Amino acid sequence: MAANFWTSSHYKHLLDQEDVDMVNALDKEKGITLEDFKLIKMHLTNYILKLAQQVKVRQRVVATAVTYMRRVYTKKSMAEYDPRLVAPTCLYLASKAEESTVQARLLVFYIKKLYADEKYRYEIKDILEMEMKILEALNYYLVVYHPYRSLSP
Repeated sequence: MAANFWTSSHYKHLLDQEDVDMVNALDKEKGITLEDFKLIKMHLTNYILKLAQQVKVRQRVVATAVTYMRRVYTKKSMAEYDPRLVAPTCLYLASKAEESTVQARLLVFYIKKLYADEKYRYEIKDILEMEMKILEALNYYLVVYHPYRSLSP
């Protein structure tokens, strides 16, 4: 991890709010408006939070996962990357990046426990495949600085 925010990849690739709240062209074709896009991202954030509470990870991992999810959808469309798979995969990747590793098997178990709907049924291989796609979408920039980082004495 970079020792300084101002020299980190997080700062170098910082996005404006307009970039984060921009609906991809493929999503516009499917009829997704900016309001729908914001609601979907809010739902995904809640989805990540529910899963994180089940697998008992730190708040920092949740914040990193949400940041990854938001970054992915600045580059890729929801039509390309299924949000119901991206959310748990971002949590899986964030747990690795924040050194609080959660097994993919555990995530799959809790997804099935929380959501009886068939739309949420994913296997371990699905999460592992999506992990590589997310890494590519993020251009392998995994450093995230959070406002509640511990202060040095």
